[in-house]
Amino acid sequence: MKNVLLPTDFSENSWNAIKYALRFFRNEICNFYVLHINKLGHLAANDTSIVIDQNYIEEIYTKPAKKQLRNILKRISKESPNQKNHKFYTLTDYNFFIESIRKIVNEKRIDIIVMGTKGASGFGRIILGTNTSDVITKVKCNTLAIPENAEFILPKEIAFPTDFSLSHNLQVLQPIIEIIEQFRSSLRILHINKKKVDLDNEQEKNKELIEEYFNNQPYSFHYLTNRRVEDAVQCFVESRDINIICMVAKNLNYFQQILFHSRVEKISYHTEVPFLVLHEKNEYYG
Repeated sequence: MKNVLLPTDFSENSWNAIKYALRFFRNEICNFYVLHINKLGHLAANDTSIVIDQNYIEEIYTKPAKKQLRNILKRISKESPNQKNHKFYTLTDYNFFIESIRKIVNEKRIDIIVMGTKGASGFGRIILGTNTSDVITKVKCNTLAIPENAEFILPKEIAFPTDFSLSHNLQVLQPIIEIIEQFRSSLRILHINKKKVDLDNEQEKNKELIEEYFNNQPYSFHYLTNRRVEDAVQCFVESRDINIICMVAKNLNYFQQILFHSRVEKISYHTEVPFLVLHEKNEYYG
């Protein structure tokens, strides 16, 4: 059984992520936790003299949030393709966003977070949105980020960018195998170099380890040379009709270049293709 966390701010963007999750996990037994976080932490942080009255919080913040969460459950009941094996729970919190997420990941033993991300436009703007960026970099739990324009498509083509550095344990890639086996997907292992150079000895050894790990799965290696990693990913996504991009959070070299940059006007994969960001063994925060 999977425990899935669905943060929501009640926007259509976050609802899109919930719809995606329902379809993505349609064949699995799941507990879904729909979480809304109020930003009362900012209020308390700005004025330490404020005493937060619980009745005030209940009337002004919690009751309206619970009503909206009930409305989401009604929408889910019309959308859910597997109500027999899916159970839904609603949660509210009013701490700082990341602290709340960490607490719920710990308490509910969350396996994966699925959340929407709305990209900003223009130079220098945050591409993934602050909350999504913070979750995938500061919460050690696998996260599936669903862009605003993403629609659920069976993930037949999975891209896995890697520099063959293997700063992570190969077991972190197990969720990729689960996706491949569930959806009969094909894995496209992508190596991008800024200059045309051969793999060094360590990279060759790590490549062999990856081959061995995915030995029983349909996979292929692909090599691109481009000065800008994000441009190479864009080209690959378009040419291979990629449905999901999987990355390892610990692989900072590729991770930062592909997910965090300001050239949003030329990159469309941020608004169309889901990202699965993998962490080494979920660490629960006490």
